[in-house]
Amino acid sequence: MLVNFSAAADDDYPSRPITLTHGFGAGGNADAIARIVADGLSRRLGKPVIVEARPGAGGNIASDRTAKAAPDGYTLIMLTGGHAVSAAMYKTLPFEPVEDFQMISTVVFFPFVVAVKSSHRFQTLADLITEAKAKPDTLTYSSVGVGSTQHLVGELLSSMAGIKMIHVPYKGGGGPINDLLGGQIDILIDTLTITAPQLAAGTIRGLGVTNEKPWFSIPAVPPIAATVPGYAVQSWLGIATAKNVPQPVVEKLNRELRAVLEMPDIKDKLQAMGNEMRSGSPEDMRSMVASEISRWKRVIDTAAIPRQ
Repeated sequence: MLVNFSAAADDDYPSRPITLTHGFGAGGNADAIARIVADGLSRRLGKPVIVEARPGAGGNIASDRTAKAAPDGYTLIMLTGGHAVSAAMYKTLPFEPVEDFQMISTVVFFPFVVAVKSSHRFQTLADLITEAKAKPDTLTYSSVGVGSTQHLVGELLSSMAGIKMIHVPYKGGGGPINDLLGGQIDILIDTLTITAPQLAAGTIRGLGVTNEKPWFSIPAVPPIAATVPGYAVQSWLGIATAKNVPQPVVEKLNRELRAVLEMPDIKDKLQAMGNEMRSGSPEDMRSMVASEISRWKRVIDTAAIPRQ
C-alpha cells in the first residue's frame, strides 16, 4: 500500500495550482527571484505557480502561514536568510524555524556590500577600521532594521575588527541609500540589488563585499576577508513547505527545482541580478538553516543585542 500511495503521490502531483509565498513586499529582491523561479516551476510542472507576497514581521507572517498549511505540497515559501536571523533574534516564534518546515532546496546565494559615498574620505576598509578604533562610537552605519541581516553583518564586522560603530536602523525602502548620498550616515550595508546600480554609476564606493572571495558581478570590490581575516557572510533564498508533506512530493519538487535552476533563461535572469545559483538536497538546506541560526545567535550574544 505504501509503495502504491507513494507512486500515486508523485504521479498525481501537482493536480492544481501551487502557491509560492514570501514574506516581503512586491517588487523587492525576494519577490523578483520568487517570480523568476515560479515561472520555471510552472513550465516544468505543467501547472500555474502563483507568487503571493505576505509582508510583515520580518517575513514571519508568511512563515507561520506556511508552517500551518496543509501538508500537501501546494503551499510553498521562499525563505530568505532573514528566516535564520529571526529565529536567532526572537525569544519566541509561533513556529519552529527548522522543525516545522520541510526544506526543498536552496536557490541562490548572494553577499552584502559595505559602502560609503564616493566622495567620502575612506578609500579602503582599512581606513574605516583605523578611524573607528581611534574614535569609537562615532561612525554610523545603516541597516533595514534592528535584528535585520544587515544589522548583524555590521555587528559581526565590528566584533571581528575590534571596533565600535553606531547602528542606524531604517524601515527598508530607499532611506539608507538616500541618507548615505545625502551625508546623513557614513556607511551603508546592503544587498546587491541596492548597491550594484550605485556602484556602476560611481555614486558610492564599495569598501568590501561580505563574500570570502571577490564576487563575480562586482569584482572590483575587495572581500572584507582581505582586511579582516575569516570574515564571510552570504545571504540566501531557498524553497520550503510544511512538514509531513509526502516524501515523493518532496523529491519531485527538489528534482524539478534543481532542473529549473539549469534552464538557460532562468540562469541568465538570476545571474544578472548578481546571484549565484546553488541547489542541493532537502537535508543540505535543513543543515544550512540550522547552522545559520546558531551563528547569528552567537553574533547577537557577542553584540549584546536584546532579543525581542
